[in-house]
Amino acid sequence: MKVRIDGKDKDFRTVWFEDGVVKLINQPLLPFKFEIMDCGSWRETADAITTMVVRGAPAIGATSGYATAQAALQFSGENIDDFYTHMRTASEYIKKARPTAVDLEHAVDRVLEAIKGCETVDDCKEKALKEADEISEHYIDVCKRIGLHGGKLISSGNKVLTHCNAGALATVDYGTALAPIRSAHILGKKVFVFADETRPRCQGARLTAWELAEEKIPHAVIADNAAGFYMRKGEIDLCIVGADRIAANGDVANKIGTYEKAVLAKENNIPFYVAAPKATFDFNCPSGDKIPIEERDEKEVTHMWGKGGKIRIASPTSPARNPAFDVTPAKYVTGYITELGVLKQDELEKLRQL
Repeated sequence: MKVRIDGKDKDFRTVWFEDGVVKLINQPLLPFKFEIMDCGSWRETADAITTMVVRGAPAIGATSGYATAQAALQFSGENIDDFYTHMRTASEYIKKARPTAVDLEHAVDRVLEAIKGCETVDDCKEKALKEADEISEHYIDVCKRIGLHGGKLISSGNKVLTHCNAGALATVDYGTALAPIRSAHILGKKVFVFADETRPRCQGARLTAWELAEEKIPHAVIADNAAGFYMRKGEIDLCIVGADRIAANGDVANKIGTYEKAVLAKENNIPFYVAAPKATFDFNCPSGDKIPIEERDEKEVTHMWGKGGKIRIASPTSPARNPAFDVTPAKYVTGYITELGVLKQDELEKLRQL
């Protein structure tokens, strides 16, 4: 992605590996401050996922792959059995960083599979980093292809609703839900984006809006409760969201509030698309009822935060509930925008076979 710093456009990825350190755009600081966080150990990298320094299923996947590679590189010793014991411990810790995004587990398992059967620790270390790099590059490639396929769904003059952030910040680069919008914009199509604020962490208002502003794509931030108003007025032509996990039957786990947007879209005859790479589909999970839903700190709901810090906005004596995700049943999804094309629910078997 291009970020304007000191009057100059510079290219950044959301996550990359450099001299043993995992580098991350520190997303909780955006849009008020742009800063790169250095994670010098695999535990620091895993904790950065938990604290949402990095978020979004593909970005979490790439970061967890690098965390697993870091664990391999930071092992001291030559005994291969001790090395594998260390990797089992590290991988269990990394997998617990966030439970809903299936890309995390997939990436860790890919790195572990790559080092299986190595004869030396040095060989394991080399293969672990190579696999982590390949995971990162793969996400960039599939996001570009998602953009090409999804961009065909957008006509010039369309107004698109997004929820949460599924742009470059949620991937390694380019994005999932924002990739078709970027593709349409690059082709010269006139596209306008309604970005839901996405309470409680406001990833739409902070991150999606920031990305759109950097790309000079026309947009407006709207309150989460305003989407239905604009749908009923006929001002929204289609919805595109990302996903953190998609079950075998097509049910979609995504940021809390996605389900209600899908229901509203169905009521107003508006196409509702989910953009996600193949890695986000979990064919071992039969339906959305089996997807674990992370519940986060209630302070994310009771407090608002921004440049000036956190301020309590709820009654001082009232508790809060804070599910981070909800599940949208497949019947509300018009199609799934993947690197293989736009698939209907009854076509998802193609992904399973791959």
